[in-house]
Amino acid sequence: MSKTMTLLWGAGSPPCWRVMIVLEEKKLQGYKHKLLSFEKGEHKSKEVLEVNPRGQLPAFKHGSNILNESVAACLYLESQFKTQGIKLIPDNSTQQALVYQRMMEGLTLTEKLNSVIYYDWSVPEEERHESAVKRNREALTTELRLWEGYLQKVAAGSYLAGSFSMADVVVFPNVAYAFRFGLSVGRYPKLAKYYSLLKDRPSIKASRPPQWMASSQGYDILKDL
Repeated sequence: MSKTMTLLWGAGSPPCWRVMIVLEEKKLQGYKHKLLSFEKGEHKSKEVLEVNPRGQLPAFKHGSNILNESVAACLYLESQFKTQGIKLIPDNSTQQALVYQRMMEGLTLTEKLNSVIYYDWSVPEEERHESAVKRNREALTTELRLWEGYLQKVAAGSYLAGSFSMADVVVFPNVAYAFRFGLSVGRYPKLAKYYSLLKDRPSIKASRPPQWMASSQGYDILKDL
């Protein structure tokens, strides 16, 4: 079944990483995949645009079915392969509600991380507006403190909604991304413990961005948050 799947992806992208984690958790190894370079603009290539007219990654196909939004692809895979691998959406309504809530909030975290990291990367220092920099960083700080509070209520050694779930699939790549870009372990100890709990999970290790495997050196964009 996995041989009818194709994933075009970019290394270090949390949305791409989510899909790859689910493919691992659902025992769908062996799918076709191609690593593309954001730096070279390969995500805007004809190959990608034919699958995703937005020119974004991931671009995922299962047979004739196309899903280019990472959470949509993850939910699709869970729905199509419910009995295969680990169950990522619980049946219990209370747990299910929490999973869906944290998933959607995980997308907000992605947005706020990107507003700081990509602004710093893409806008030359002399062209940056101090008010925008301050506003984005304050919004991200508030968001990170919110997650720190959520994790305060999670039992030691537990995941976001009890057992490992789709909530963790969506949120963990963001947390890993934040620490890769210099987030302080000392100021966010619960997020750091959560990262440590999950970083060596087989599905996460198998799909870890290759450049992260090659070098442990990250960035310092978030070090002062």
